[in-house]
Amino acid sequence: MGGLLLGGRGRLTNAAHRQKAIELIGEAKASGATLTAACGEIGISLRTLKRWRKAFLGDGDGEGRRRGSPRHVAHRLSEEKRQRILLTCNQPAYALLPPGQIVPALADQGLYIGSESSFYRVLHQAGQCHRRGRGTCSNTGPAPSSWKD
Repeated sequence: MGGLLLGGRGRLTNAAHRQKAIELIGEAKASGATLTAACGEIGISLRTLKRWRKAFLGDGDGEGRRRGSPRHVAHRLSEEKRQRILLTCNQPAYALLPPGQIVPALADQGLYIGSESSFYRVLHQAGQCHRRGRGTCSNTGPAPSSWKD
């Protein structure tokens, strides 16, 4: 019942509400209530309380669990390779070809810069992953004259 005050199960509870809940549970514990009962009244589990307390330890502000992956990927494309892929794709000989044709053409010359998916990824990140080729996108012509407004 009390969980609705904190947003409910699976909802993000902001740091101020978490701090207030920790204080209320501390007061209930000082009054003689068990932690499990106090947490149950608020609508959280004992494990959640422990996790919240850990987030506020030291100079913690209770935020910052979602930081992303701290690991370094060893096989990530270097910035030099990214630039080389972009320069290659923008050369006049390859400007009209999709990566599925650029990579084999380079392989025929004995060059390997990256895979086809790497070419697509780099072009997408650079905002150049649009239709590449001589054919134009299908343009819609004017509406038939038989159509009435």
